Amino acid sequence: MRDRTIKDFLEQLAARVPAPGGGAAAALAAAQGAALVGMVARYSTGEKYAEHRETVERIIAESDELRAAALRLAEDDAAAFTAVADAYKLPRATDEEKAARSAAIAVSLIGAGRPPAAVIALAERVVVLAAELLPVGNPNVISDVAAASEAARAAATTARVNVEINLSGIRDEQARAELGAAAGAVDDIAALAGHVTEAVRKEIAK
Repeated sequence: MRDRTIKDFLEQLAARVPAPGGGAAAALAAAQGAALVGMVARYSTGEKYAEHRETVERIIAESDELRAAALRLAEDDAAAFTAVADAYKLPRATDEEKAARSAAIAVSLIGAGRPPAAVIALAERVVVLAAELLPVGNPNVISDVAAASEAARAAATTARVNVEINLSGIRDEQARAELGAAAGAVDDIAALAGHVTEAVRKEIAK
C-alpha cells in the first residue's frame, strides 16, 4: 500500500474488492493527522521557539513514529479483512468443514478487529500531541493543528465502526472486552479533538 500513488489507492478503495476498505481509510486518516502534527512541530523550531525545544522535538519524533505505524495498520487492516473474506469462502459441505469454517471465521474476526482498535489508540495519541502543540506551536500554521485533530477524530470514529462490525460476530469474551474497550474510548477522543479545533477557531477569530 505504501508504494501506491494516491490515485491508485483511491481507485482500489472505490472498486468492488474486499480490501482496502473503511479500516484502511481510517488508518490513513490517522497517518495524515500525525503528518500534520509533525509539520506544525517542524515549523515551531529555531531560536524563537527555543523555550519549548524539548517538547517540540519530542512531538516531532513521536508524530513520525505514529505516521509510520498508521501506514502499517492500513496494510494490516487490508490483510485482516481479506482473511475474513477468505474464511467465509471455505467449504461447508460436511460437519467437519462447517466446524473448520466457523473456527476460521471466529479467528479472522478477532484479527480484523485488532487493526482498527490500534488505530483508535493511535488516533488518541495524535489528538493529545495536537493539544500539546497548540499553545507552543507556530501560530502561522495553527489551522493545521485543527486539521490534524479532525483527521485523527475521523480516524477514531471510522475505526470504531470497523471494530463494532467485527465485534458482533466475536464470541471470545476476552477479545470482546478488549475490542469493546477500544471502541468505548472514542467519544473521549472525539471530545478532545473538538476542544482542540474550537480553541484553534477562537485564536483564528481574534
